[in-house]
Amino acid sequence: MTETTPNHTETVKGWAARDSSGKITPFVFKRRRNGADDVTIRILYCGMCHTDLHNARNDWGLTTYPVVPGHEITGIIINVGNNVTEFKHGDKVGVGCLAASCLKCEMCQANEENYCDDIQLTYGGIYWDGSITYGGYSTMIVSHKRFVVKMPDNLPLDAAAPLLCAGITMFSPMKQNGMLEQPGKRLGIVGLGGLGHVGVKLGKAFGLLVTVISTSSSKEDEARRLLGADDFIISTNIDQMEAARKSLDFILDTVSAQHPLAPLLELLKVGGTMVLIGVAEKPLPLPSFPLLYARRKVVGSLIGGMKETQEMMDLCGKHNITCDIETVKPEGINEAMERLAKNDVRYRFVIDIASSSSSNGVH
Repeated sequence: MTETTPNHTETVKGWAARDSSGKITPFVFKRRRNGADDVTIRILYCGMCHTDLHNARNDWGLTTYPVVPGHEITGIIINVGNNVTEFKHGDKVGVGCLAASCLKCEMCQANEENYCDDIQLTYGGIYWDGSITYGGYSTMIVSHKRFVVKMPDNLPLDAAAPLLCAGITMFSPMKQNGMLEQPGKRLGIVGLGGLGHVGVKLGKAFGLLVTVISTSSSKEDEARRLLGADDFIISTNIDQMEAARKSLDFILDTVSAQHPLAPLLELLKVGGTMVLIGVAEKPLPLPSFPLLYARRKVVGSLIGGMKETQEMMDLCGKHNITCDIETVKPEGINEAMERLAKNDVRYRFVIDIASSSSSNGVH
């Protein structure tokens, strides 16, 4: 593992955390030259994910500093390798969570690179050349063509950026569990945040009847009126939870904090499926009786492969689905991080990278 290689000749302006304080400061670093299978992208926008916050502060004990966060990247191609036929100069493209995989295993052959044992992430990973990957809090990125998606022309690049993480995180379990082909089925979404609000939009686009499940009654109006949810349940209201017992076919649980699963499982019909998407810091207790007595299933899901990500993006273009965002300039990243830690955003921060000018040979 090394920060750079002799092939890293491109000087880039970015923003990095240097220690577990998580404070983001300007950071100039090197990226590799564009290779035969690469595209170089001038970054215009980068979404801010809770994962960025956790990695900047080393909450999971896995961070290698300095870390340049960001895996919700949109921009314009400015260089194309000789072997690249899928993209051209000037294309609007996106880069999500994945930077590399082995490309040879069963999962890679099935276009499910996200489950490759040798997956490397857009930041904090180890690329094929042994260098550390740096993310989208920067003005330019070089990406292998396999891990780039085309952005629909009708979607604004700022509001579409979080789809590269939040969008695919919600779309993949919908597709893998048959929700896209069953209009009229009932879907419950636990948590109305960056993930949940996209899930409501996707569910409605696919003809599902969507119920938002939240601890906060203050979110009911926005769930129904702004996002189009069909129903709203306050999870701490025993009467509401009992009235909704065995009413849902699917549940997507986006909550990353500790919370009881048993009351949520009781909302599922016989044979219903709950998908865990949020990453809790400690294991969640999984009771057996709600599963046994109603043949319910609990499964997990992690983002999606590249083919699936392109499919998601194309469908979002077709249905004009974007994220509800608040844009910030690079100098406002730390304030946005503090607000993100308090869930004080509706529903996703996006950094306007293009507002930061580059000079003196720096991209």
